[in-house]
Amino acid sequence: MPKHTLPFSKISSKDVLKAGGKGASLGEMARAKISVPPGFVVLAQSYQDFVKANNLEMEILSQLKNVNPDDTNSVDRASNVIRDVIHDTPMPKDLEKELLAEFTRLKSPYVAVRSSATAEDSDVASWAGELDTFLYVTKDKLLDAVKECWMSLFTPRAIVYRFEKNLHDADVHVAVVVQKMVNSEIAGVCFTVHPVTKDPNQMVIEAAYGLGEALVSGMVTPDTYVVDKEDDLLLDVNIGEQQQMILQNTKAKGVQKTITKAVPVAERANSRAISNGRAKKENSTSSSPARSRR
Repeated sequence: MPKHTLPFSKISSKDVLKAGGKGASLGEMARAKISVPPGFVVLAQSYQDFVKANNLEMEILSQLKNVNPDDTNSVDRASNVIRDVIHDTPMPKDLEKELLAEFTRLKSPYVAVRSSATAEDSDVASWAGELDTFLYVTKDKLLDAVKECWMSLFTPRAIVYRFEKNLHDADVHVAVVVQKMVNSEIAGVCFTVHPVTKDPNQMVIEAAYGLGEALVSGMVTPDTYVVDKEDDLLLDVNIGEQQQMILQNTKAKGVQKTITKAVPVAERANSRAISNGRAKKENSTSSSPARSRR
C-alpha cells in the first residue's frame, strides 16, 4: 500500500495540509466526476520526513534567520545554500521506488509535476504562481522534478514572499502533484463563480493558445468568456491579442521541456481561442440555442 502518495480519487478539500491547495482541489474535482487527467500527489509529509530524516531543519531555519528581505545578496545567499543542500541530499529509497511505480501506473510517457504548498490560497497568503512547475517530465526525470518542486520553496522569490506574508518562521511545506500530461492546443482557467462580480450564476472562462503556463505566468492576455450557468447563454466575449504560446520542446533535455513560440498570424488578433459552442460546452450539455455578443 502506498505510503508517500495518494491518487486524486482519495483526496478531498479537507486534505490541504496533506496535498496542498492544488492537490486538494484536483481531488475534489475527481470526486465530483469532472474529467481530470489522472494523477497522484506526493504528500507534504514526504517532504517533512525528508527534511527531518536528514537533519535539514536547523540548516534551513538558520539560513532564513540570516535573511534581510531588503538585501538581494542576503536573499540569494540563503536561497542558494538551502537549495543546494536539498539537491545534494539523497531521496529515501522507498520514496523513490513508490514514485516510479506510481508513474508507471499512469501509463503516460509524460507527466506534469507541480508544486502544491500547504499554505496555498489560505487566509494569510496565496502561493499560486510562486512555486515551480515542470512539464513533459519523463520517468527518468521524475525524481529530479519532485526535488526541484521541494527546492522551489526557497527560491529568492519564494523567500521574499515568506517575509512579505510574515511566514518566515511558519511551517510551510509542499506537496507535489504528478499528473498525466495533456498536450493541449488550447488551455485555460475556469472560474465557476464570476471572480469580479461574485455572481454565482455566471462562469468565466479564460483561454489561451498552447499550454496553460502562458496564461498563469501572465505571458499573454487570454480570451475571456462569460457564461450564464442557468440559461446556458454566452453573455460576453473579450478577445485578447496573443502573440506567444508555450508548446512542447521535443529537443530539450532535463526536467523542463517547453518552448515559447509565436502564435501563427492567422490565429492572433480578432481570432477566438474557443468558439461559442465550445465555451458553452464547458458549462453544460444543454441543447438550448445560444445568444452571444462581442
